[in-house]
Amino acid sequence: MPSPFDIALMICAALTSGSLAYIWIRDTKKPSRTLLPDQDADDICYLFDRGVLQHASAGADAFYALEPGYDEWADLHEKLVARFPLFPARPSMMHTGDLTLSAEDSSGPMQIKIRWKNAFSHVSILPAAPDQGDSEPSILGHLRHLTKTLSMPVWQTDQEGTLLWCNQVYKDTHASTFPDHSHDDVPLFDPSLTETSQRVSLRDAATDKKQWYEVTRTEIDGILSYQAICVSALVHAEEAQRNFVQTLAKTFAQLSIGLAIFDRNKQLVLFNPALVDLTGLKAEFLSGRPSVESFFDLLRETRRMPEPKNYKNWRIAISDLIRAANDGRYEETWSLDSGQTYRVKGRPHPDGATAFLIEDISAEVSLTRNFRAELELGQSMLDTLDDGIAVFSRSGILTFSNAAYQGLWQVHPETSFADVTIHDAIQDWRRKCAPNQMWEEIESFVRNFGDRKPWSLPVYLADGAQLTCLMSPIVAGATLVRFHIVKKLGAPIEPSHPKDVLTDI
Repeated sequence: MPSPFDIALMICAALTSGSLAYIWIRDTKKPSRTLLPDQDADDICYLFDRGVLQHASAGADAFYALEPGYDEWADLHEKLVARFPLFPARPSMMHTGDLTLSAEDSSGPMQIKIRWKNAFSHVSILPAAPDQGDSEPSILGHLRHLTKTLSMPVWQTDQEGTLLWCNQVYKDTHASTFPDHSHDDVPLFDPSLTETSQRVSLRDAATDKKQWYEVTRTEIDGILSYQAICVSALVHAEEAQRNFVQTLAKTFAQLSIGLAIFDRNKQLVLFNPALVDLTGLKAEFLSGRPSVESFFDLLRETRRMPEPKNYKNWRIAISDLIRAANDGRYEETWSLDSGQTYRVKGRPHPDGATAFLIEDISAEVSLTRNFRAELELGQSMLDTLDDGIAVFSRSGILTFSNAAYQGLWQVHPETSFADVTIHDAIQDWRRKCAPNQMWEEIESFVRNFGDRKPWSLPVYLADGAQLTCLMSPIVAGATLVRFHIVKKLGAPIEPSHPKDVLTDI
């Protein structure tokens, strides 16, 4: 049988358990509205744990009643977002800090202060913003309306990338890019972007067309503000330019002329393989975008251009060379120690660029020299003849004469400023000869384009010397006129009738 002490102990335990059960049942049926620490009864405060409301102040009932343990962060966001567009759509879970928001109008509470500490979020709704003028809500309202008129996506996030606010363009762009997701759930751009300015692409879900944006980021008071400017036209222009440059590079790669293009900053931006072969400069050096001065300096050091006598004056000449190239006036022939000969031209290009073309003309120069030597040899051989010889082109221009011809008629065609024609030559002949009516026949023969046969006629000088003038058609429609001396001196002879002097050879 239990003792009185045991009976008393059992009664106390039953009373204690019953009291605790009553308190638990009472608290379960009616959520607590106890005040948060350091809050007055009229303050509007909410405390959330992982997005679920845990406590609300007594003043919160008069503003917007929420049930602790039942209502969530999204319920309060739906109530406040119209006047506080920057109110976060989701609470921060792993962040410590605070955020102060001002209302767009003065129809209710003017400011919200949010404090985060790990999974807890404390929201205080204040009647007026401290230390702010009465005009700030109006200014903020104007700013909000201004952002709505922007044609670019603009948005703000917290440090964790949670979207706090965005304009309508952001929402429209998100809807066309991610039509199956909400802009609050899936970010339009990667929130891990760390650079202050970065180029990012989006693809339209309906058209599969890619759009490029230049995304810039700024940070103020722990809030990250973004704006995205559409630069698709710029990207396409850059791609077209790159493709054009690649096409030019492939075309220039087939040229035997070395090409070097310097931009407006005088740096090498384009060259072809022929430039490497002609200059002997390494492709690594040329790919490093050397300046035009460094380019010609190395050419001088490798003896791929004539060695200047005075280096200081040569540097000045290089500056003059660049200016002349910009005007399209630079053209030189470089004779190298190796025996090669280069033709170098400078030409201006758009946007202040300059192009230099280097061509190996060694074979051309050698051929020209050989041809000139042959001409000089032929000239010297014909100069040994006693007969005067002159060659007239198909159009009647004097192209060649030997020393005997020049001495006979006392003429020097090479010193004449203008071309000597058959008509001019006949005038020289008339002045030193007896009258002869056949001069016009000679001019007609020279200018005749038809089938011609050689012929001759006698010519008498004023001093009595007798000559034979022979006309012979040669290649390319030219005519060779040869004056053979028959009798050097004698009494003046009266001219015969033309029919008596005309003789076919």
